[in-house]
Amino acid sequence: MALRFFNTYSRTIEEFQPLDPAGRAVKMYTCGPTVYSHAHIGNFRAYIFEDLLQRHLEARGYTVERVMNLTDVDDKTIRGSRAANLALGEFTAPFKEAFFEDVETLQIERADAFPAATEERFVAAMIAMIEKLIARELAYQAEDKSVYYRINRFPKYGHLAHFDLAELRSTGRVKSDEYDKEHVGDFALWKAWDEEDGDVWWESPWGRGRPGWHIECSAMATALLGEQIDIHCGGVDNIFPHHEAEIAQSEGCSGKTFVLYWMHCAHLLVDGQKMSKSLGNFHTLRDVLEKGYSGREVRYALIRVHYRAPLNFTWEGMDEARQALGRIDEWLRRLGESAAAATEAPEIEDDKFSEALDDDLNISAALGHLFEQIRESNRELDRGIEPARARAWLNWWERINRVLAFAAVEEETPAEIQQLAEERTQARLAKNWQKSDELRDAIQAQGWAVRDTKEGQVVTRRAGA
Repeated sequence: MALRFFNTYSRTIEEFQPLDPAGRAVKMYTCGPTVYSHAHIGNFRAYIFEDLLQRHLEARGYTVERVMNLTDVDDKTIRGSRAANLALGEFTAPFKEAFFEDVETLQIERADAFPAATEERFVAAMIAMIEKLIARELAYQAEDKSVYYRINRFPKYGHLAHFDLAELRSTGRVKSDEYDKEHVGDFALWKAWDEEDGDVWWESPWGRGRPGWHIECSAMATALLGEQIDIHCGGVDNIFPHHEAEIAQSEGCSGKTFVLYWMHCAHLLVDGQKMSKSLGNFHTLRDVLEKGYSGREVRYALIRVHYRAPLNFTWEGMDEARQALGRIDEWLRRLGESAAAATEAPEIEDDKFSEALDDDLNISAALGHLFEQIRESNRELDRGIEPARARAWLNWWERINRVLAFAAVEEETPAEIQQLAEERTQARLAKNWQKSDELRDAIQAQGWAVRDTKEGQVVTRRAGA
C-alpha cells in the first residue's frame, strides 16, 4: 500500500509523493514551542504525532530532514521577560533547556535543526523577505511605522483554513501576534518598537523593531529547507492565522507552492474540557511525571488516538497506558527467557502494523494489530515455543518499536538497590523468608521490581516509577 495522508489544504486523503525526483528524501517543518513557559501535554500531543510520522517515514525507507523552530521572541516571551525583570535571552534559556529535557523523556527524535527566531542570521532572513514583499507591493509600512502584509493582494489567502476572505468582517490592520477569523486584517510582518518591547529590538530599513511571529517561521523554514518543502505539521490551532500567513509570506516571495502536504493534529482535552489554568486542568509534562507516571506512559497515552481525532486526557487513561505497557513488558520478558538459547531466527512475515500506519497514520489499527500478535505469541509461549521462534518475535518487535518508541530505556541499577538485592539473595539462601519479603518491599518502595527466575533474582525499574 502506498503512503496516504490527509492534506489540510485539499481536505482529502492524498497519496504521498515527495518533491525529491528519486522519491526518497523528505523535507519536513514542524512548529515548535514558544519558550515563555514549560510546554504542556497538548503541545506534546502534536510533537509526538510528528515524531510518529517521521519514524514511520524512516521505517518505510525515506530520509527525513526535519526542522523544528523555537519561538523565543514574540508578545508572550517579551511580556514574560519584563514581568520577570530579565533580559529576553535569560528568560527564555531555562525553558529551552526544559523543552529538550522533555523531548528526551518522551523519546522524541531530535530534529536536524532547532532554529531560534532571535538568531541574527534568521532575523536578517526575515528582513530580506519583508523587503521582497514590499517590492512586490504585498506589504507596506503604515503610519505607525510597522510593516503589514496586504492580504487582499494574495488571492490564495484563506485557502488553508477554507474560508472566503470576502465574507469576513475586517477590523483593519492587526499588530498583535494573535487574532482569529472574526478579526481579519493585514497582519504585522515587522513591528515598530514601542515601550512595551523594552530592550528587545533590531535595526531595520523601517527603523527599530522586531519581527512578527508569522514571518519567523517562513524565514527559518525557507532558509534551512528551501523555498518548497514536503510536509508542514502543527496543531489545528496553527491553521489560522499562523500557517495561513506562512503561505502568504513564503509564496509571496517565491511564487512557488510552499508546502505539498499540510498535516494538523486535533486538540487535546482534559476530562472532556479544553485545557485551561482557570479550570485547574492545565498539565505540563512535569506535572504528570510528578504524579508518578513515566515518560513512556505519557508517550503511549498521547499517541494511542488517531492524530486527527480529539484526544481526551484522563488519569484513568494514564493508568490504561501503564497497563498496556506492562503487558508489553511481560510479553518481552517471556520471549527473552525463551529466546536465550536461540542461534538463529527466521523472519516473521507480517507487515500489517506498517500498512495500518500507511493509511494516514492509523495508530488505532496499528496498536490493535500489535496486541493481536502479543495474544498469538503468548499462546505459542504457553504451548512451549522454540527459541528461534521466540527470537523471531523479538526481532519483529524491534522493528515495531523503532516506530513506537515504547520500550523501557535501560537504566543502571543504583548501588543502594544492588545492595538490597544482594542482601535479599543471602536471606533467601538462608531461607529467611520474612527478611526476604521485607527487603523486596524496601526495593519496591524505591521504584524497583524484584522477580525470581530459574537463573536467579532479576531487578528492574518498576513500571510508572
